[in-house]
Amino acid sequence: MKEFFAAQSTVLLSHDPCDATPLQLVDADHVQSDKPANFANPEAQEHAWMELLREGLTFDLEGIAPGPASEFPEIEHRFDLEQAPNGFRFDAMRIAVGQHLSGGERSLPIMRGMVGLARDLTHHFDDVEAAVWSPSKSAIGRQYFESVSTAWIEGGSFPALGLTAFRETIDGALQTVGLDYWIGQELRIEPPLADGKVTATRLGVRLVNQLILVGGLSESERIVAPDGSRLIMRPSKNSKFVRVWRE
Repeated sequence: MKEFFAAQSTVLLSHDPCDATPLQLVDADHVQSDKPANFANPEAQEHAWMELLREGLTFDLEGIAPGPASEFPEIEHRFDLEQAPNGFRFDAMRIAVGQHLSGGERSLPIMRGMVGLARDLTHHFDDVEAAVWSPSKSAIGRQYFESVSTAWIEGGSFPALGLTAFRETIDGALQTVGLDYWIGQELRIEPPLADGKVTATRLGVRLVNQLILVGGLSESERIVAPDGSRLIMRPSKNSKFVRVWRE
């Protein structure tokens, strides 16, 4: 990790488990010891984590040695990967929002910072196979992740194929997975508009980016599709979905 921090201009190490530990070491006479914790001790290893500071935002990096690996995430969707990574072949590290940012985990500036940190780590370490985004249960291949995350961080489109996913419902609609993490709603493209899955997915990517920018939908809107047709976007009665169909 030392090489990583030396190569970064925007990421600093604000807590190193090898230099400090939350455990208080006390001898038999109840006198606190000045000796560093022994990380060969399993109890000490449970507290092995790093706090990273990126552009003023703190994030915890968990699952690093000598501590235990993080629990391997569930994966249902994959992007730019021939097969989904699994816990038999790979260990998982987890990036979490720092405690002082609690309550703002889903704000776009903080999420951009987290995605940016994951991008920095992926770019530096050649043995990183993929980035996994748990809200959409997506595994994203390293090259694709670096590309789309960099574009978003620099002001481009939201990485809808990765930080959300799409699935076909039993009634033939195309519905997002994980968009509700960002805006509290899922996008649902209704049939027959969803019959052509490739075209519907391209439309879904555009609409996800638009919904991310405005923060969701509270009332009906009419929009024009890329093919020039007129569409209606309307929140469902319970407001959990944004439904889209042809006018």
